Amino acid sequence: MRTTVSRRVALAFALTAASCAYAQPGAKPAASAWRVLDSFEVGEGVYVRALKLEEKRNVMWVGTSSGVHEVDLKSLKPVNTFTRKEGLANEYVFSVGVDHAGNKWFGTNAGGVSRYNNGQWKTFFPMHGLADYWVYCFANQKDGTLWIGTWAGTSKVDPKTGKFTTYVRELINEWVYGLGVDAKDRVWFGTEGGVSMFDGKTWKSWTHKDGLGAPNTDQLPFSTNTGLGTRSRHDLATMNEGRPTYNPNYTFAIHVDPKDNVWAGTWGGGVARFDGAKWTNMNSNDGLAGNIVYSIAQTPDGNMWFGTNRGVSRWDGKGWQNFGRKEGLLEENVYALAVTPTGEVWAGTRKGVARIGRQAPATQNR
Repeated sequence: MRTTVSRRVALAFALTAASCAYAQPGAKPAASAWRVLDSFEVGEGVYVRALKLEEKRNVMWVGTSSGVHEVDLKSLKPVNTFTRKEGLANEYVFSVGVDHAGNKWFGTNAGGVSRYNNGQWKTFFPMHGLADYWVYCFANQKDGTLWIGTWAGTSKVDPKTGKFTTYVRELINEWVYGLGVDAKDRVWFGTEGGVSMFDGKTWKSWTHKDGLGAPNTDQLPFSTNTGLGTRSRHDLATMNEGRPTYNPNYTFAIHVDPKDNVWAGTWGGGVARFDGAKWTNMNSNDGLAGNIVYSIAQTPDGNMWFGTNRGVSRWDGKGWQNFGRKEGLLEENVYALAVTPTGEVWAGTRKGVARIGRQAPATQNR
């Protein structure tokens, strides 16, 4: 069955019939193949821009363009839906963060950031120290310091005092979309102009000239959809007259794996991996579904997952498996990915969320 969640409430957040997994041509289906198990609809014109696991409570936070849903992972049902009526500064939620104290932070599109815990809300604007009203990502350091990426730099929140400290000129570019923290507690920033890193004392940055992003082998037009002080041009559209565009410095997502490899999802340059010395790139020529990479996640088995403009890709270090609408996604632009404690992958698109996991083929259960 398929039930649509209204813009105001999520009482009908329901499962869609499971679909089959996709494997590369010639591959034999495994007994426990990865497949789209089911999906949750949030509305035809609604975008799912953020997914965040709150592991201690076993819930998934689903940030959409019409509010945020709190979903219980055991029952797969919503327990709360929040909009402006409930306390959000703006319904369009682009990012969700959970700090060490259990506070939930919702980054909005032009509405600042709203903090929620145990029924209590507080919203922060630039007048409170936040870098900007447009908030796109969060990350935590070991001591509980919270980093917030915005369209006008990055803000650091002191866990003891709550004081905001903002960095702009230190970054390669002020428009920050991705954040990650490595084992050395260094903070990595994905921006429109490349990747920056802060080790607590010094800053360092990398761009396409340093190896970030694959070459433009398809001769795509270079994207001019960049801010440079003009916010009205930031519509996050990646097409130009129906054609994909290319800007490998533009980094949508950052992920740091257990070995401290830094993964960066680029605009047209596929996914880039930095091992501390050099960048290695993978794009559609290697098996990646699409060359615009919006989101990155990693499952406990070490597999890497990439949300692209043409579906979800799974890479196990040797081969690829791709998921599109034919395999059960509600739409092919995958803006958010998150992994559950059981190792399932949630993928956020326009219209809703798909849940991907391992399941034996139905014919074996009959």
